[in-house]
Amino acid sequence: MSISMPNVVDVLNTAQQQIQRDLEQVLHLFELPEPLKSAVHHSVMLGGKRIRPALCYAVAKITTSKSSWPAVRRAAVAVELIHCYSLVHDDLPCMDDDDLRRGQPTCHVAFGEDTALLAGDVLQSMAYEVLSSQIFDEEFNELSPTVALKQVCLLAKASSAMVSGQVLDLQAEGMRINQQMLEKIHKNKTGALIQAAVEMSAVTQLESSSQQMLALKTFAQAIGLAFQVQDDILDITSETAVLGKTAGKDVQVEKSTYPALMGLSQAQAYANQLHKQALSALEIFGNGAQDLHAITQFLWQRQN
Repeated sequence: MSISMPNVVDVLNTAQQQIQRDLEQVLHLFELPEPLKSAVHHSVMLGGKRIRPALCYAVAKITTSKSSWPAVRRAAVAVELIHCYSLVHDDLPCMDDDDLRRGQPTCHVAFGEDTALLAGDVLQSMAYEVLSSQIFDEEFNELSPTVALKQVCLLAKASSAMVSGQVLDLQAEGMRINQQMLEKIHKNKTGALIQAAVEMSAVTQLESSSQQMLALKTFAQAIGLAFQVQDDILDITSETAVLGKTAGKDVQVEKSTYPALMGLSQAQAYANQLHKQALSALEIFGNGAQDLHAITQFLWQRQN
C-alpha cells in the first residue's frame, strides 16, 4: 500500500512547539528552590528532538478522540520528563561521564553533581504528578482515573526497564557479548521508553488486546531497537558538533555496540531491516499512520 507522508520537518516542528509549550507550563507550576529550578529548566528546555512526544501525538492521530487529547498531552510531558532525567543521570561522572548534551554543558558540569543528581530525582516525581493531575483539562473532560492508572503503570514499568538496561550496559563495557544480550540491553535501556510513549497514547482509546494495539506494540519495539542501532552507528560516523554530544565516546569506554559486534555495514543493514519491520506493522492503519511513517523515515535518516 502506498502511504502519502506529510513533511517530516512539519510533523516534528509541530510536535516540538506543542511539547515546549506544555513543558514550560508544567515547570512553571512546580515551586523548586534554586539552583534546582535552574538545573531542571536547563535539563528539560534546552533543545532535543522530542521524538517520544512526537510519537505520542502521532499515535493519537490514529486512535484518539478530541476528548482524550489532554491525556495524550500528559503522556507526552511525562515521558519526556523521564527521558530528560535519564539523560541527566546518564551523563554523571559515575555513569558515562559526559560534558556535553544537546550542544550544551551537561547538568552536572553546569550545576554540580549534587544538584544534577537531585534534578534527575525530581524530574521523576514530576512526571508521575503530571500523569495523575488535571493540568491540561481546563477546556476538556475531567481526568479519567482508569486511563491515568494505565499510563502510570506503563511509564513505571518502562522506567524500571530503562534502569535495568543501563545496569546491563555498564556491566558489558569492555566485554564481548552476543547479539541476544546486546538486544536485551537496548530493548530495556532505549526501547522501553519509546514503547511506553506509543502505548501511553494508545491506551487513551484502545484495549491492550486489540489488533491495533498489538500492531503499535510491534511498531514500537522495532523502532525502539532501530533507534539504538542508529545511535551506535552515529557515534562512529558523525561528529561532536553535529551530534550535540561527544562523538566516539562508545569506542573510548569500550561499550558494547552493534558496529563493534557485527561491523558497520551489517549494523546499517540491520537498522534498515528494523525500520522496514516498523513500517510493516503500521500497514493496518493505512493513511492514518502518516505521521508515524514520517517519524520512522526521519529516525532512519537522522544524523544526530
